[in-house]
Amino acid sequence: MKEINIQAPATIANLVCGFDVLGLCLDKPYDLMKVKLLDERKVIIRSEDGYPLPTEPTQNTAGAPLLEILSETNLTIGFEVTINKQIKPGSGIGSSAASAAGAVFAANCLMGNIYSKNDLVRLAMFGEKVASGVKHADNIAPCIFGGITLIRSIFPLDIVSISAPPLIITLVHPQIEVRTSDARQILRKEVLLKDAIRQWGNIAGLVAGLMKGDYELIGRSLEDVIIEPVRSMLIPGFDEVKELCKQAGALGGGISGSGPSIFMMSRDLQTASQVEKIMQDLYFKLDIPHHTYITTINPNGISVQNDDHFP
Repeated sequence: MKEINIQAPATIANLVCGFDVLGLCLDKPYDLMKVKLLDERKVIIRSEDGYPLPTEPTQNTAGAPLLEILSETNLTIGFEVTINKQIKPGSGIGSSAASAAGAVFAANCLMGNIYSKNDLVRLAMFGEKVASGVKHADNIAPCIFGGITLIRSIFPLDIVSISAPPLIITLVHPQIEVRTSDARQILRKEVLLKDAIRQWGNIAGLVAGLMKGDYELIGRSLEDVIIEPVRSMLIPGFDEVKELCKQAGALGGGISGSGPSIFMMSRDLQTASQVEKIMQDLYFKLDIPHHTYITTINPNGISVQNDDHFP
């Protein structure tokens, strides 16, 4: 193979209480990427849809991981990456992770699958460092592994796939930008022990609830007493939309990644549709342009697409 088309899905990081350790892969939206093998050691970045992506590979979340592949191999190859960016940067649903993970996944396919999934996560984290200044895997891991993932450790990398019952996920993306790097800078550097204990209980409860298929336990555990109280101040209407959605029957939810997107989990499509209307009505009232999605968990992660899937 000399080129490949792939679909790199959006992801939700943190899942409310699991800051930097939990992530979920979404069925939609997704980026479309075409990666071609070159016969010289260089990386070329192109934007298929005209979105102003950085074309300098060291400054691009897809380019940096590919440069790392070239630096640790002695193969005389390079890569040309064309991206149709449907997950906009700053949306809070894994835009940088989709580019980074999609690039290394595609390159690995073209190179004969010489890397494991853990290796792909390790490489893709170089892209996340470009975006936020920090290597983190809570978006990368679910994008590559699919489903819900727990990052037990980054050094050494230890990723655990978490089973889950059927869940319908409703997302609203207010059209404001919250940069991941900025959202990290406002976080408290110290945490009270009582808050840490409560958070640990919620993380353990959420993982147990997902694996047992216990919707009530999932709902009780979707609580964040450390990150959300600070970051929610950056998102207009956050508290109101969360409360109204829970009153409508949603299990719970919160900030997707660093925001501004907000997600809510529901047991069924009817509830998820009611939640979507609540989100739309609120942001219409606030006069903030927005996009909404009703989607599910993507169990497979990145997928290879036929030529006719790429515009």
